[in-house]
Amino acid sequence: MNASAPTALFTPSWHARLELGYARVADSTRPVLRRHLGPLRVQKHLYGDGPQVCQHIIVHPPGGIAGGDRLDISATVGEQAWAQLTSPGAAKWYHASSPAFQQIQLRVAPGATLEWLPQETIIYSGARAELSTAIELQGDARLCYWDMIALGRPASGERFNQGHFQSRLDIRRDGQLLWHERQRILGDDGLLDASIGLAGQPVFATLLVSGEMDSALLERCRSIPGRVRGDLSQLPGLVVARCLAHEALHARAWLIELWRLLRPALLGRAAVPPRIWST
Repeated sequence: MNASAPTALFTPSWHARLELGYARVADSTRPVLRRHLGPLRVQKHLYGDGPQVCQHIIVHPPGGIAGGDRLDISATVGEQAWAQLTSPGAAKWYHASSPAFQQIQLRVAPGATLEWLPQETIIYSGARAELSTAIELQGDARLCYWDMIALGRPASGERFNQGHFQSRLDIRRDGQLLWHERQRILGDDGLLDASIGLAGQPVFATLLVSGEMDSALLERCRSIPGRVRGDLSQLPGLVVARCLAHEALHARAWLIELWRLLRPALLGRAAVPPRIWST
């Protein structure tokens, strides 16, 4: 070996894939597909909300996403089944010299319900995070989806002044586009402080629930106290809630209170928070 020859830098990366499937069996929802490659898993399925709702906690054992990592998650909920997917804690995207990727594909059959309720995503300064989510609803399928994004680490005094965050979310029903959103925020982007952007708040969150709410429920939701700047809108077949916050805990508390009101009204089932949210 020539000692004067340049040494190539090798940066290991994780490529992980998780495929999940759920089906209605008699009066309960059962997992019928659980296939993984690399460091993505689900813990044992739980029935804290009764046998009709199958809850899975998606776990990424490395604990964080670094440059070159790629996570692919897909889930299919069969007719009349009900799946609730969450996470054990915050997803952390680390400072990196190259992009990291997450792609999520969710399919919900007629009569089925999917709740996608992960805990917050923290984008460290210098991270290069690129996320894409596609959701396909069929017939009268029902959906409750949220995401919470924290740019930088406010508690540590870290501002998002390097790297980038970009995301794409598409929701379709029977092939017709219900919701399309694209975001791209650069480190020290003017949108971080602009009044038409994040207004100096490093955390932003979105809640989307299929269905229609009446004016009384809308007012109850708008009267929820909280340390966020947030509001709701009713679009055709879709309720949209958004907030800005200084801390992810404030955004999460607001979303959970909304979920407590909207779940029974729009999904037809009383709200029973997963125990993992309290640990």
